[in-house]
Amino acid sequence: MEDLDTLVLRTARDWHAASQLVVLVTVTRTWGSSPRPPGSLMAISGHGEMAGSVSGGCIEDDLVRRVREEGLAAVCAGGRPATLRYGISADQAHRFGLPCGGTVELVLEPVAAHSQLSELLLACQQRRSTERRLDLRTGAVTLQPGRRDGLPHCADGVLVTHFGPRHRLILIGAGDLARCMGQMALGLNFEVIVCDPREAQRAGWSLEGAMLSHEMPDDLILRLQPDARTAVVALTHDPKLDDLALIDALQSEAFYVGAIGSRRTTLLRRERLRTHFGLDEAALDTLHGPAGLYIGSKTPSEIALSIMAEVVAVKNGVRQPAPRAVAEGKAASEGESGHGTSVCAVGG
Repeated sequence: MEDLDTLVLRTARDWHAASQLVVLVTVTRTWGSSPRPPGSLMAISGHGEMAGSVSGGCIEDDLVRRVREEGLAAVCAGGRPATLRYGISADQAHRFGLPCGGTVELVLEPVAAHSQLSELLLACQQRRSTERRLDLRTGAVTLQPGRRDGLPHCADGVLVTHFGPRHRLILIGAGDLARCMGQMALGLNFEVIVCDPREAQRAGWSLEGAMLSHEMPDDLILRLQPDARTAVVALTHDPKLDDLALIDALQSEAFYVGAIGSRRTTLLRRERLRTHFGLDEAALDTLHGPAGLYIGSKTPSEIALSIMAEVVAVKNGVRQPAPRAVAEGKAASEGESGHGTSVCAVGG
């Protein structure tokens, strides 16, 4: 499964390669409430086909109508990018289904050979964060290394957008919980990699769209070098496997590192990683353990939901209690073997 940006860019590139006229639409700014955030992409072919979205549907319908009835040359005069705004008046907001007071600014860019969509797709595939600069006066495009994330902005007639690699989830341990988490993560457009060197656990385990590795967890982590768009979750309950993954993951750029287990297991794990493997407090304090938000979960599906909710919250910058405070505070209040969630009851 592709993330939406990749789908739109690839579709626009393929339409252009098939000699179709194509316009790439980018949400550049919004005011008030808006159905889609800045940076959202949409592609429209000269035949009126669409990929992606910039609103709830009404703006898309109007854009398609313009392209089909007026032609791409009229929408983007002279083959240069054009800027449109929707929802400036109350009548427009009502007509196009925008929330009260919502305004959306769009840049419409005719796709050409110099749009460098293939180069941009390759950079994302190679997990290289890229800044794309579109000259609104000429349509010229330049690509350069950039931030992993960032809102588009216009300055001096140049639209700057940021593209980063797809978010990735590495799960240590193949089992029911990994399958449930993998299914949810794929639905959330994560790339999913499941690692388990145990042949018995891998036998019969499969999940369409996920990669299954038989490497030792530390070898996998060292090979992949988790970046700031990677989450790592240890699910095996086996310190020989979980600890190996956690040691390297906690010293990487991964935005989320977690492990399942009871509160007592979490405290013992922290002490083991500190005493035997030399991890410092700064690294240990980023470990989410027990992984997941407290929702009273008991089944693998509920536990998967709990952990994926926490992963997504951290990805989106939602402030969470410090992992160490959660682990130690709940252990003290519930007893050494207390279970804030039921993650200790289900294997990886």
